Amino acid sequence: MSELFDAVDALVASRSPLPPAEERKRLRVAHGLTLDEVAAALKVRRATVSGWESPKKPTEPRGPEREAYARLLDKLAELYPAPPEGSVPEAAEVRKPSTGPDSEPAVVTAVEQAPHPAPSAKPVPGRAPITAPSSTARRRSTRQAAPSGAAEDGRDPRFENGPLAVVDVDGDGRVLAYCTGGLVLDVPARSIPALVDWTLSEARLGQPRLSGPGKDADPLLVLTEAALKRYGLPVTLTEEERLAGRLREGHKVVKQLARAEWKLTKRGFGPWARIYRPATGSARACVQLCIPPWHALDSRHWGEAGQLPPAELARVLGVYATRVMTPRGSTAVTGLELMTALHPATRASGPDSTGKRHPEHNPGSLGTDPVDCAPCEAPDGHPLLKGLPRFHVREPGEKLFEEAYDWARPMTDDECTLRHLVGIDVNMAFAAGANGLVVGLGGPTHVRAPAFDPKLPGSWLVDLSHVDLARVQVGKGRWAELDADLLPSPFTPKGERPTGPAWYATPTVAYAVELGYEVRPVEAYLRYENGRYLDGWYQRLRDAYLATMADLGVGTDLAPADFLAAMDGYRQRDPQLAVVASAIKATVKGGLGKLRERPRGEGWRPGEPWRALSRPTWRPDIRAAVISRTRVNLHRKIVKHAAFTGQYPVAVLSDCVVYAADGTSPLDFLPYRDGKPLPGGFKLGVNPGLVKHEGTQSVLWGEEVRERFDAPELNLARYIKDGTVTDVDNGE
Repeated sequence: MSELFDAVDALVASRSPLPPAEERKRLRVAHGLTLDEVAAALKVRRATVSGWESPKKPTEPRGPEREAYARLLDKLAELYPAPPEGSVPEAAEVRKPSTGPDSEPAVVTAVEQAPHPAPSAKPVPGRAPITAPSSTARRRSTRQAAPSGAAEDGRDPRFENGPLAVVDVDGDGRVLAYCTGGLVLDVPARSIPALVDWTLSEARLGQPRLSGPGKDADPLLVLTEAALKRYGLPVTLTEEERLAGRLREGHKVVKQLARAEWKLTKRGFGPWARIYRPATGSARACVQLCIPPWHALDSRHWGEAGQLPPAELARVLGVYATRVMTPRGSTAVTGLELMTALHPATRASGPDSTGKRHPEHNPGSLGTDPVDCAPCEAPDGHPLLKGLPRFHVREPGEKLFEEAYDWARPMTDDECTLRHLVGIDVNMAFAAGANGLVVGLGGPTHVRAPAFDPKLPGSWLVDLSHVDLARVQVGKGRWAELDADLLPSPFTPKGERPTGPAWYATPTVAYAVELGYEVRPVEAYLRYENGRYLDGWYQRLRDAYLATMADLGVGTDLAPADFLAAMDGYRQRDPQLAVVASAIKATVKGGLGKLRERPRGEGWRPGEPWRALSRPTWRPDIRAAVISRTRVNLHRKIVKHAAFTGQYPVAVLSDCVVYAADGTSPLDFLPYRDGKPLPGGFKLGVNPGLVKHEGTQSVLWGEEVRERFDAPELNLARYIKDGTVTDVDNGE
């Protein structure tokens, strides 16, 4: 009779549908089974079981293996029923020690994802929610990992343990690697060269490429203070090493790497070290180190992340890596590397007559060779300006000077009768300025007396002094009369009206035309090879920012009052994710700043080339175009607001604008009607280009600060956030 029952069971199993790949993996992990154990029981290869659990394109078992696999899943489902929808399941996977390069790395433990009070805002559709560790979870031993916040679904099997790991030493002296997803790996390596070998052969760390022609991201190891001591590295660099940005060449660890035939890049063994062997074919052998005790994580952008416990640090860096990319250095370096990762310089050609493929230029990229900037685009000290006198000050007719706003004015008598100064800040302003912007991809062409073309990126020498803000065009055939004395000029960072010909990027000149005035350029440096190079960069950073803010309770579909309420104290809901949001914003600004990186010591002298000039991504013209567009975007909103309400800004600093108002909220002066903002004006919201509340102070505070420092045009936007005035530049 038992044989009949077995036959019936096999028949049912052969026809019953199997659960989805994610559920198959959940059941295996819940019971503490490794892929190797399942494969051995079913008499198949480990890769076969991994394929059955692949979330992208799972393979389906066949024949007797399917019957046995279905029976296994049924039994596990009885023991570990699926959690109710909306709850967070435990993830406690214990893996056995590895015995070779094809075995799984040893995993000590993983802690459950503790539930966290859900914010009232709706999450971004299609985004997995991030849950923060509870206070109980944070107090657990160092061998327990906080939740990573990075979804494991769809993970490349080559990098199944995530893009990075934080290496630490526990109280028992064991070296542990805290990964994203809550996994903690047992690290057998006893030296830095062995640690690199283990990472490449067993750890399964890394990240898939962001574009087809690109390269997979190298694994990142973050070394804690305890790990530095274990591997013979100093906890702090000497003053000489700190200034050089690297460990001294004769250090024993550097020698160990050399003996093991590992190489370091030109920046040496510093806070962000890259250890590699020359590639053989398409295979890469490279590991990057991040060393927080050596100030690898700048506190201006990463807050106190460098002092977090290893599991929590893995979570912060893991969320950033998943949503932006694996950090390649500072947020500025990562911002620049992200551009290249999304638009690699080369791609594989079609097969030639012998069937071989060769690298060729990737259309839409900046290519592999640096291009010279135009003389007007060159910063002071550039080799193109070598013939200028040593202390020559370049005038606007010699130098392109597209920078962010730093403008303020005295308050009027009417404004002084109001009670408050309210600051609003544009979200991800420079990212929004990059969106859809056409920039040059190649070098400039010098043209005399060109006709202005708003679709052609370049630098234009043109006189805009005739543009009068007292009367401007605010729509097709619609003109507005404004008080020009209360408005900054859109053409200069200080808001001063131009006095003659000056160099401008295309968006600035196009705005003069938009305001209703004729322009006649004298000459220009134009880039006929152009494209929307930054679109993918903007979109990835936008999505990363919106997903993180949604996890912090600030959604994209909130009403104005609800948005202001959601933004109030959002950082306290999950301080770790708030750090990620700050790092994303710093990636935008820093990446754009790197497009015109200046000399960084190294004995440089004016007129000599510096290292950054050898990069194809050294492009001051692209940076200028983004800043130009960001500034005129802000001015356009200021003009629309003034034309409709009669209200003018008191101060503007970069992407922050301050208005005098009777109330303390932006809703006390922004003209909303039935929840809808002024078309073309300021709109409250979390999306890039929309505005949030920056801060509110009293009008009396503003007057007292200016009187105290004898600076009637002190830029109050710099201090509006918290009212603290620590440094003052009154222009003297």
